[in-house]
This record gives sequence, C-alpha cells and structure tokens, in this order.
Amino acid sequence: MDPASQDINLNSPNKGLVVDQAESLSDVPVEGAVGNSVNPLPPGLTEEEAEELRTELTKVEEEINTLRQVLSAKERHAAELKRKLGLSPLNELSQKINKSWQEVQTSNAYKKTQETLSQAGQKTSAALNTVGTVISRRLGDMRNSATFKSFEDKMGNLKYKVVGPKGNGDAVSSPTDTTPTQENPPF
Repeated sequence: MDPASQDINLNSPNKGLVVDQAESLSDVPVEGAVGNSVNPLPPGLTEEEAEELRTELTKVEEEINTLRQVLSAKERHAAELKRKLGLSPLNELSQKINKSWQEVQTSNAYKKTQETLSQAGQKTSAALNTVGTVISRRLGDMRNSATFKSFEDKMGNLKYKVVGPKGNGDAVSSPTDTTPTQENPPF
C-alpha cells in the first residue's frame, strides 16, 4: 500500500482504505468556486434562481417571525381583557364543560340512553317491589306457623328464666303466663 493513496482522515468512513487518486481529487470541494457553496444547487437550478429563492425564503421567515410577535401580543392583550372581566382559566374551563354537557344532553344518543335506563330502572323497581311483597308475605306466613309460635314461646321462656320477671325496670312475663305476677311492688 502506498501511503500517499491512503485516506488519513480519522473521521472518514474510508479510513485506512486505498483510494484512487483521480476519485479523491474530484470529491474535494474547492472554496470560493462557483456552484460549490455550502449547499450545492439542485439539478436544473441556476445560481440566479437559487439566490431569488434564498431571498424569498428570508422574507417569508421574517414574515413568520413578525406574525408570531403579533400573535403573542394579541394573546397577551386577550389575557389582560379576560383578567379585567374576571374570567379565570378555571371559569373558562367550567364554562366549556357546561357547554359540552349541554351538547351531550341534547344529543340523540344521550336521550335514547336516558330513556332505556329509565325504563330499566322502572322495571327493576317493580321487580324489587314484587320480591319485597313476596318476602313480606312469606315471613308473615312463617310467623303465623305453629313451628314459629313454638320457637317464640321457647325464646320467651328462656328470656324469662335469664332476665327474670323484670327487665329494664318493666315487668316481663312469660308468654305462656296468662296473668302477670309482681313480686316486688314499686312502693
């Protein structure tokens, strides 16, 4: 390998590779040469057209910056007017939410959903009412049964034996007793 034909640029992707002398010289940009500026011209574009486009680009970028400054000033002015009117960002958000909620409530989908849920609620309420009536009737029937009466009497007797004839200051008697007994008169 001839050291003169090696690419010695350490940042080059061809580092250490043998390069043809003719190729290496044609790829080297020459400063100050016409047509070899920082950005090479696209094919079919003359230097004059490129300069016109650069000038137009500069003007458009200046207009964009001017518009940004005008917009920023308008936004500051709007914020100041809102502050004077007492409109805070929270108030604005609240107003937007209320407006959106009103729009939702007037939509057909919301109205249909509300109707369906109302009907379902009415049917559920009627079903629960029926179930409650049935349970109440069954408990009443059970309370009037002989088994429940026997159980109630046994519990009454048990209470009478545990608490005694008085419970919480009142005379308590067994449900099987027909006449209440009073062992200790109040006076």
